[in-house]
Amino acid sequence: MVASKKANNVHGTGGLSSRPADAVVRSSCLQSPSSVPRNMLELPESCGVRNLVSLEEAYERCRQITAKYSKTFYIGTLLMPPAKRRAIWAIYVWCRRTDELVDGPAADLTTNETLDQWEQHLEAIFAGHPTDDLDVALVDTLERFPVSIEPFRDMIEGQRMDLYRSRYETFEELELYCYRVAGTVGLMTTPVMGVDTTPRTAPWESKEVEDPTREAIALGIANQLTNILRDVGEDARRGRIYIPQQELTLFDYTEADLFNEVVDDRWRRLMQFQIQRARKFFTNAEQGISRLSRDARFPVWAALMLYRGILDEIERNGYDVFRRRAYVPSFRKLIYIPIARLRASVL
Repeated sequence: MVASKKANNVHGTGGLSSRPADAVVRSSCLQSPSSVPRNMLELPESCGVRNLVSLEEAYERCRQITAKYSKTFYIGTLLMPPAKRRAIWAIYVWCRRTDELVDGPAADLTTNETLDQWEQHLEAIFAGHPTDDLDVALVDTLERFPVSIEPFRDMIEGQRMDLYRSRYETFEELELYCYRVAGTVGLMTTPVMGVDTTPRTAPWESKEVEDPTREAIALGIANQLTNILRDVGEDARRGRIYIPQQELTLFDYTEADLFNEVVDDRWRRLMQFQIQRARKFFTNAEQGISRLSRDARFPVWAALMLYRGILDEIERNGYDVFRRRAYVPSFRKLIYIPIARLRASVL
């Protein structure tokens, strides 16, 4: 699951170094889009010169944010080697901060100009110039792994879509949105996971190393489709409907029904259709896991199974995503983990 383009940076060497706490950079001016804890997700607000935290502290803050805001994802990262898990935390935090621009408490203040400024901030990071404490970890990650800037830019474009769109007529339109806001995550993280270059010896296997880019994108899209189904009610209360309009019509379910949180046979059939499609994306994603480095297969399998389990919970809740939030309970997570390990070792 590797990015289609590679950045002009190179792998770092050695262990995790500790950069001096007095690293000084010039900061750009951006409005903070979020009221989440200021030392966690704030964007740079003031111009001038400031001291940044050490590399260890920057990664620790990224770990804390990941653990707090994405528990299922965080469990998967703990199964990775230390250097890879830290890199994934740094990438996750950038993605969350980007999402907060249009979905956070202060999203009403976000404009196209805000996103332009955020893209300039991104370019500074890729140039090796951290602007705030959380950037320190991402700059180090980019020095260690050959991650391309393109999926990061594509994700920002996905946030632009949320500025002016609250409906999608067809699934093709929705799929583009899902790629931008989530499929891109697969492209960002695959260079960190690494691709297995061991020659294939079985006669039925291809002798060439296959590029798992499409599977990486499929996993991100599958996760986003799952988010959409889990959060239908929450999104509706914000005036957004991500289920394609054509498909609402196909099942004779109206926007008024959705806003009124109607759960009937029409809704159940519509949700069954949506869940089936999401599962197909998960299945497509599975085919790429065996191409990853061996130390990445187990955590990716675990994350995939845990996230796909949300679809099972939606079904167990009778498709009522308006009054019951679907989540995988702890005892089922404990079941998924050994299965994921087995699949990572034999598939």
